[in-house]
Amino acid sequence: MQKLSEADIATALRELPGWKVENGKLHRDYQFPDFIHAFGFMATAAIGIEKRNHHPEWFNVYNRVRVDLTTHDSGGITSKDVELAKALDAIAVRMQ
Repeated sequence: MQKLSEADIATALRELPGWKVENGKLHRDYQFPDFIHAFGFMATAAIGIEKRNHHPEWFNVYNRVRVDLTTHDSGGITSKDVELAKALDAIAVRMQ
């Protein structure tokens, strides 16, 4: 999997509201109504994540989930990260 160019990443970010590049990774902070919704988001997302075999770096505190996406084997952001970001956003909408 080839790492995306800066231009490709900029184009992808136009389709990913709330996402930005931070420390060379796609980054987003989600906020949910409470811990149950945040945990539900992570548990629901875990099924698709495992099927993709593409795992995020994420961190949960109470109602917040911090997500960073990068493809370590490629040394940066790839289309796999963009697709996972879109999938996570779709799940997050259902958990709000």
